[in-house]
Amino acid sequence: MTAGAGDAAPATGSTEGQTVDEDLRARSAREVFDDHLRLAAEHRFGEDLARNVSPSCVVLERRGVFRGHAGVRELARWLEDELPGARFTYTNQLVEGRVAFLEWTAAARGALVRDGADSFVIEQGWIVAQTIHYTVEPVDDVAERPSGR
Repeated sequence: MTAGAGDAAPATGSTEGQTVDEDLRARSAREVFDDHLRLAAEHRFGEDLARNVSPSCVVLERRGVFRGHAGVRELARWLEDELPGARFTYTNQLVEGRVAFLEWTAAARGALVRDGADSFVIEQGWIVAQTIHYTVEPVDDVAERPSGR
């Protein structure tokens, strides 16, 4: 979850908007997961939220349980505060049925993450549940940071 420019509202209120929404809700878990990762890498947080994250999503993270888009926004702000301008590398991506798993690393000025692990439950074209785990390690030397792609 990376906050960024390019935030967009969902298409609604018209026949064309309804068709877009129906198409989004018909996507497979793999399609939703891939779209989520693509939009995150492009720093298009608002569009990712509107397209991929259920308004009633539940996220479990070390600091507690977070609900809905407001909870996801709060977690994204914290991640940006902990890892400002970070480069994220996705080291493992698995999807089976409605469940997805992501392992990741990140490097930012003065901090890195080596153990990022998120899991997702995806239903009807929405991420409906997610777990997030990562440990921020302070670093003094750029040489200590994992390489980014």
